[in-house]
Amino acid sequence: MIGKLKGTVDEIGEDHVILDVHGVGYVAYCSMRTLSSLPGAGEAATLLIETYVREDLIRLYGFGTVLEREWFRLLQNVQGIGAKVALSVLGTLSPSDLANAIALRDIAMVSRAPGVGKRVAERIVTELKNKAPAFAGEALGTIGLKQELGEGVAAAPVTDAVSALTNLGYSRDQAANAVAAALKEAGEGADSAKLIRLGLKELAR
Repeated sequence: MIGKLKGTVDEIGEDHVILDVHGVGYVAYCSMRTLSSLPGAGEAATLLIETYVREDLIRLYGFGTVLEREWFRLLQNVQGIGAKVALSVLGTLSPSDLANAIALRDIAMVSRAPGVGKRVAERIVTELKNKAPAFAGEALGTIGLKQELGEGVAAAPVTDAVSALTNLGYSRDQAANAVAAALKEAGEGADSAKLIRLGLKELAR
């Protein structure tokens, strides 16, 4: 079983990279995000690998980070999602963006990935909502508040502040991040007006 490859980039295709490891070219299928992060041909690169072995096929999937590989595994636990769709999702959304979208129940954001319709996006959000916090990465600090917003149980001042910022043209994720920062500064008892003011200050940075 191959868990990691370290070698030289030989060729980058539309959905894969050929990595030369001591004269042997390994084909690793990757998300567009991972492929775009790789150096050019002849440059050194390291990929974490997920190996799939079937009766008629051995296929390697490559990832730039442990978190991306974990999401690849996690997504395939959702009914109807295989490796190809999982890579499509990870090519469209970073692990932290995906965790945010699931926490906020942002089906439209998840369905932006090619091959992911509304029904599949709904399944991803529903089936992974309890697992997303453990794989939030950079979004870890705000994931709890976003889950409360997504489930409709956030405090009224928080909900009102996020709604107000969204009405000003910010995305729900941007608004939630700003209000989370405002809440940290103002304290749990802050009213919506204060959260909006501090949130706008945060967004202006």
